[in-house]
Amino acid sequence: MAIFTNYATLSYSGGTANSNTVTGEIRETLAVSKTAVETGYAPAGRITYLVSMINSGAAPLTGLTVQDNLGGYLSGENTLYPLSYTEGSARLYQNGVLQEAPAVTAGPPLTFTGISVPAGGSALLVYQADTTGYAPLSSESAISNTVTVTGGGLTAPVTAEASVPAESRARLAVSKAVEPAIVSENGQLTYTFTIENTGNLPATAEDTVVLTDTFNPILDPIAVTLNGTSWTEGTNYRYDRTSGLFTTLANQLTVPAATFAQNANGIWTMTPGTTVLTVTGTV
Repeated sequence: MAIFTNYATLSYSGGTANSNTVTGEIRETLAVSKTAVETGYAPAGRITYLVSMINSGAAPLTGLTVQDNLGGYLSGENTLYPLSYTEGSARLYQNGVLQEAPAVTAGPPLTFTGISVPAGGSALLVYQADTTGYAPLSSESAISNTVTVTGGGLTAPVTAEASVPAESRARLAVSKAVEPAIVSENGQLTYTFTIENTGNLPATAEDTVVLTDTFNPILDPIAVTLNGTSWTEGTNYRYDRTSGLFTTLANQLTVPAATFAQNANGIWTMTPGTTVLTVTGTV
């Protein structure tokens, strides 16, 4: 809604006179909302956005421009953009019917032109954006971006915002190494399991992280350490000396969260949290 006021001035030979001031309002005919399909974003992830435009007026709105700021934020004197348009992803619907895709300028800012909304009808703009290296990844982070709709006879720009938080969870991967690669009979082998967490939350005892492996050749006896601390069979792990099956017990493995830092160029870097399990035994 836009309020307007004005008055008239009458000039004549004897002076001037002002009329009374009148006030009116221009009711906005276009309502705009923006939502994200995903409830969270991940590193190198993708977000789908829906921009809904509803025209309550008696005339169509044509020649509209929709601009997305791609979540740009200031870092020092620079504006960094945590999102980039996914090429070819734009779709436009009028009253639920798929239309020709709008013209797109990837930006930033991301710009869609030539959009129309029927009288008493709706248009839905659907598009995707990929997260960039400027997207913050800590558990408290979020990407907020705004669309601005202009043109088409609108008296003022219409805006809408969507905010998507970073996914808050652990992301685990495991690698295995053996030393030495060549061992003699009755020699000793050491298996080293490195568990990395690239997520922004630690893997805790409640996450029930369990590692299993079947050693071939079977090792007996074995010694187990976690981050250099000795483990006890039956308390921390089980080992079947007949089959070679090794299993850590529930609630024994934990992995710290990754750490994140923004470098001088504004790019977010990640250092995984790690936990190292070693099993040494005789062949």
